Amino acid sequence: MPELPEVETVRRGLRPAMEGRRIVSALHRRPDLRFPFPERFAERLTGARIDRLDRRAKYLLARLDSGETLLMHLGMSGRFTVEAESIAQQPGDFVYAPGANPAHDHVVFTLEGGVTVTYNDPRRFGFMTLFATGEEATQPFLAGLGPEPDSNTFEAVYLSGALKGRRTPVKAALLDQKIVAGLGNIYVCEALWRARISPRRLASSVAGARTERLAPAVRTVIAEAIEAGGSTLRDFAGADGALGYFQHRFDVYGREGEPCRRETCAGSVQRLVQSGRSTFFCPECQR
Repeated sequence: MPELPEVETVRRGLRPAMEGRRIVSALHRRPDLRFPFPERFAERLTGARIDRLDRRAKYLLARLDSGETLLMHLGMSGRFTVEAESIAQQPGDFVYAPGANPAHDHVVFTLEGGVTVTYNDPRRFGFMTLFATGEEATQPFLAGLGPEPDSNTFEAVYLSGALKGRRTPVKAALLDQKIVAGLGNIYVCEALWRARISPRRLASSVAGARTERLAPAVRTVIAEAIEAGGSTLRDFAGADGALGYFQHRFDVYGREGEPCRRETCAGSVQRLVQSGRSTFFCPECQR
């Protein structure tokens, strides 16, 4: 499942292709993806201008001048590709990307200026819906989300309060979208390693001094991953078709049995399963 940095990479890739452009036509080639498309989906999009392309947690949000917001989720294998009638019409420095297997091109947006944005999703775990802009608090997918990990709200004092009294492992707490929005398995493992905190430690025992290490570790690992273009595992690719490369800098994720990369540590990376997900950590330096 693409995590926050991957979704942010896609948003940044799509912005120059979509923002400020009117949707000439919208086409969905099947009645559903993970969920059915909303009623009159294509009709409600056609003619609307995309004023801004935002992200909240792992969701892309296209703000339309019609007063609605198009919410898009990539699922496990969703990706966008952009085509233009000529390179000269391609906005900004955005790179032309050939489409993936056209059999899985489920949604096609034709935009002003000869730009086509296609959503391809072989596994169809992604989805799209529409809601009235400004009603995020009542939108089922967005209601109750915690702060973004790169926002000013997410800092040690907030995190300490959110973890206080919780009897679940700290890793499970960080994956709770009500505590922090958009974090996933990969970057939680990485942040806990950087903060020298064991993923098995109860969240309540992290509240306090340890959050002074954990909160900045989360912010740093997310910022570095966004800068590097996401992690590109399995089917993920950026909107321009380019693969991210942060996975080459993983310190623990996927490195079971390999030496810990902390210079002062003689331990090796281990893997354990928590809530059905693989957790990678160094038992020597993460306590």
